[in-house]
This record gives sequence, structure tokens and C-alpha cells, in this order.
Amino acid sequence: MRLTTRGRYAVTALLDLAIQTSQQEGAVSLSDIANRQSISISYLEQLFSKLRKRGLVTSIRGAAGGYHLAKPLDEIDVMSIISAVDESVDAMQCEGRGDCQGGTMCLTHDLWCALSNHIEQYLNNITLAQLLNMKNVQSVSERQHISSITKDINTITLSTSEANPA
Repeated sequence: MRLTTRGRYAVTALLDLAIQTSQQEGAVSLSDIANRQSISISYLEQLFSKLRKRGLVTSIRGAAGGYHLAKPLDEIDVMSIISAVDESVDAMQCEGRGDCQGGTMCLTHDLWCALSNHIEQYLNNITLAQLLNMKNVQSVSERQHISSITKDINTITLSTSEANPA
């Protein structure tokens, strides 16, 4: 299977956006998501550009700008997110062409084809709403939020001490 960080980060970022949207009214900034999820902001900008083009998020410009989900949580499935950033969950070496062994089909082609279909079907049936209700999501989100606040306080403290050396 070739699910890279691009697909995993896109799902993580949208789940973070879903959590933050449920807790606040305004748009969520990419810098906040980047801080909580330890993902490069430039990488998130690339991902969100693709997610916006696929109609999964909307953006608002300006000082209070950021992102919102473009659809209800129960209408955004994980496979749509992964596909939006040009990822697949294909477990086949031949990518379904059937030329996996010197131009011909390999002995285990049907196995990997069935696995790919099973994974895709599973991810098509998991929505952001369902992810929000999973066992550890809320506790991990709270830990990340606290960690994010701590980082901000440490940054402010360092900035102040550099400006006013003792």
C-alpha cells in the first residue's frame, strides 16, 4: 500500500479542523493546525489547496481568515480526503494493470486487488463525524491543545526575556 504522509496528514488536518470547528465559531488557521499536529505550514498550504479545489474546505482571507469544512462532517469520508490529495490505497504492485510479473499478471494479483478494494470500501464508509466519536480522539485533541498553549506561552516568555535582558 502506498499511503504516504500526504494522505495521512490530509486526514489528520481535516480531523483537527473538524474538532476546532466544533469548539469555536471562527475560521481555523493553518498555523494553528500546523502547531497542534506538528506539520509544516507550507506542506499544509499545499494540501489545503487541493482540498479546497475538491470542495472539502472553504477559505476566508484576512486577519480572521482561515478554513472551514465545506460539507457536514457526516458527508466527508476518509477516502475522499485521501483522493483529494492525489493519494491511493492501492496495494497492487502493478496498480491494477495486471502486468506485475514481467508484463503479465502475478500469482497473487487477485489477493492484492481484493485487499485494495476492501481498504477503499472501508475508508469510503468512515466519515469525519465517525472519527470524532472514536475512543481516543477527544483525549488526544485535549492533550494537543494544552501542548499548543504551552508552546505559545514559552514562545512569549522567550520573546519577552530577549527584549528585556536582566
